[in-house]
Amino acid sequence: MANSRAFPPMNDPSNINEPKSVPAIWADTRASGFTMASDPLTCSLLRTLAASKPSGRFLELGSGTGLSTAWLLDGMDSESHLTTVDKDESFLTILKRHLGADPRLNVVCADGDNFLRSLRGEHFDFIFADTWTGKYRLLDDALELLNPAGLYVIDDMLPQANWPEGHAAKVASLIATLEQLEGFRVTKLSWASGVVIATKR
Repeated sequence: MANSRAFPPMNDPSNINEPKSVPAIWADTRASGFTMASDPLTCSLLRTLAASKPSGRFLELGSGTGLSTAWLLDGMDSESHLTTVDKDESFLTILKRHLGADPRLNVVCADGDNFLRSLRGEHFDFIFADTWTGKYRLLDDALELLNPAGLYVIDDMLPQANWPEGHAAKVASLIATLEQLEGFRVTKLSWASGVVIATKR
């Protein structure tokens, strides 16, 4: 006989246990006018995935003000290291104010394309591409940096209010490219802001 008690609905945003640094980063982010922060649900997923890479090397392309950075750090173990890069020093100032004391973190202010090219020959266990670099530009360069079983993660694959005109076609093209990658397994999630996860075989 079926249980007569109603099963409680699963509410995605409830009890996600955000890192302690996040409220203060959010406050500074709103004050700065930055409007392209990663969705909290996406950030929660990043933290969970990061926890699956002990002693891992992590790369974040597009630091912003450090919201997703905080979640990644919260999932990483003490032996892991994260390099995050952005070209906007004003946003990185917020990130460094709240997260800069973490010895696992290397913050780089640089042009993303140039920095990604400078990493040739290095390898990472986890790459979160949250800007044009390594996503809409130099995708092959980013994927080349992944170790076997490494994770490549992108978000904002579902329509967003801040998309510029014509951006939807770029998103569709990127998704089609990822769907046909050789040597990878790819999963698309029509959830949060729209997430794609690829792992290198």
